[in-house]
Amino acid sequence: MIPQETIVALATPPGTGAIAVIRLSGADAIAIADRLFVSVHGKQLQKQKTHTAHLGHIVADGKTVDEVLALLYKGPTSYTGEDVVEFSCHGSPYIQQKIINLALANGCRAAKPGEFTLRAFVNGKMDLSQAEAVADLIASDSEAAHQVAMQQMRGGFSEEIKNLRQELLNFASLIELELDFSEEDVEFADRTAFESLLERLQAVLKRLVDSFAIGNVIKHGIPVAIVGAPNVGKSTLLNALLNEERAIVSDIAGTTRDTVEDEISVGGLNFRFIDTAGIRATEDTIEQIGIARTFEKINQAQVIIYLMEASAVLDESQELKQQLRELKEKHPQKPLLIVANKLDLLPSQKQSAVIQLLKEATADLPQTQEIAMSAKEKAGVEALQNGLLEFVNTGALKNDQSIVTNSRHYDALLKALEEITKVREGMEANLSGDLLAIDIRQALYHLGEITGEITNDELLGNIFANFCIGK
Repeated sequence: MIPQETIVALATPPGTGAIAVIRLSGADAIAIADRLFVSVHGKQLQKQKTHTAHLGHIVADGKTVDEVLALLYKGPTSYTGEDVVEFSCHGSPYIQQKIINLALANGCRAAKPGEFTLRAFVNGKMDLSQAEAVADLIASDSEAAHQVAMQQMRGGFSEEIKNLRQELLNFASLIELELDFSEEDVEFADRTAFESLLERLQAVLKRLVDSFAIGNVIKHGIPVAIVGAPNVGKSTLLNALLNEERAIVSDIAGTTRDTVEDEISVGGLNFRFIDTAGIRATEDTIEQIGIARTFEKINQAQVIIYLMEASAVLDESQELKQQLRELKEKHPQKPLLIVANKLDLLPSQKQSAVIQLLKEATADLPQTQEIAMSAKEKAGVEALQNGLLEFVNTGALKNDQSIVTNSRHYDALLKALEEITKVREGMEANLSGDLLAIDIRQALYHLGEITGEITNDELLGNIFANFCIGK
């Protein structure tokens, strides 16, 4: 499955930096490194112990290319399970390329994307879901994404799947054994215990399938559309959330003609805020296009922030109820955060009335919250952030439960759940063991796809092609 050539690649981002790391892996990695590396103490890397560091120089044609630190990892106790040498050199692009070219000239091959991790998988250093978690860890850009990737890379998710698969496999073996003795009409598999296992399998698989909703949010962020009439402070709110002047703010209505987007982390989750054009009737062609895009972004968003002026809540409470009801009817599944802005423009005795009127307006609307704030004064920003977090079910994350973030895993779990459901239905219908065995084999197959116990070259190619070179 894996070619035996020794491979080489830059393991740090390309470009100029303080240092760069060049990684070699394969049967000849140490021998090739010895041809390039001259230790300051005259040592040969092949004669040194694993997991040791050695100072020296990369030398070519009698000329010193760079002073480097050679890190030695002998297989199988290395990342790939093979012999590995890593050169830490100075971060000049010329030096990086020169050392890589010397390695290529001495028998290495340029590594393909993800090939180091692919070799780690093939050599049994990690299973397939752990290998995929390596890519997720590198790409993680929030606390939650990092936490989920680390949990998966440590093998928590894999262990759960492997245990379920093993238990199912044990029963499958007994049912297959019954088929061999079908003429004697004997039962080796305890049907009561098997039914209990299927019930537990179904519950665990359903929990994992359902976790994909939060997992997808963690991995890709949560799009939040900020909508409302012109000049209610949508751009000011975006700037307050980002803590920078990202959007143009003006007293002139209709300033925002197009959507403005930016992303921040709130409570360890990434939220992508979308400032939209104000919704109103207009003859301006450009503004009409912007408003059309506003409705597109509302459809794409997972959460809607509906912004209005606090004074309008007091003056138009009946119209407000109708507006919110219509918005909720159009988007019944989307959480709605109603924000009364410009609270600082109201006298203190009227400010408390705003929240009360908002609560009355949303009393019979599901998945809604009400907040009064002043985006200009950045008062109430924290309450708004907390309101957003309450819409996201992070219970599994807080409890360090397995969370599915990978669409390939989700698809396999969904198929496994379907097969387990068929088995349970077959048990209730008193189907014969040979018919039950067909669905059990399919469930085992789909569970095995997740961890790589069942795989093929095409699947591996698709997975590891998305890795960066050098990992």
